[in-house]
Amino acid sequence: MKLLVSPINVEEANICKLGGADIIDVKNPKEGSLGANFPWMIKAVKNAAGTIQVSATIGDFNYKPGTASLAALGAAVAGADYIKVGLYDIQTREQAMEMLTNIVRSVKEYDRNKIVVASGYSDYKRINSISPFELPEIGEAAGVDIVMMDTGIKDGRSTFEFLNNEELKEFVTSARDHGLKSALAGTIKFEDIPSLKIISPDIIGVRGCVCGGDRNSSIRKELVTKLRNEINKK
Repeated sequence: MKLLVSPINVEEANICKLGGADIIDVKNPKEGSLGANFPWMIKAVKNAAGTIQVSATIGDFNYKPGTASLAALGAAVAGADYIKVGLYDIQTREQAMEMLTNIVRSVKEYDRNKIVVASGYSDYKRINSISPFELPEIGEAAGVDIVMMDTGIKDGRSTFEFLNNEELKEFVTSARDHGLKSALAGTIKFEDIPSLKIISPDIIGVRGCVCGGDRNSSIRKELVTKLRNEINKK
């Protein structure tokens, strides 16, 4: 499993790099679960990351395919290797398909090697958004590369509180069956690592647990290293 860590500035990005993160994810928690940061912050983190891949979130989106496509292109131009959109206020397959198809087109026409990530939410029932279990089929048809699951409301409740291990395994398996990679996030804790090894997503995304449990605190290098070691442990 690759480890994705979400810093909010260049200083934290350097800590993620030194701690052993595989992907550095640029986001802005002030704007939501997958809140977008500024283009210049993506550029600065990309410069700091060196050979480490950089992901950038473009927002928790409602049905605005044009706005989302333009934001996705902006993230790609700014240097993100992974461009990630949250389907937060999307209720239907048709809306999701139009959103993702146009995002993929805007990114891939700029650079076909860029990676598009479509994120649903494990707490989809409480935020009234599309089920993440529909994303693998929709994502394959739309041309995305990765489907992801996060929590839409950051109130300390984990993805594991909304879905059990069997359901998360079903999501990961469905992604692979549709030729896609999978990612799991949403208040992931150190004690979740044994379960995640069994579920076996391609990527796990964290912030809070490498901040000492409070995602509003700063990322700590020793916790990134600890998590990297736990993932690597046989």
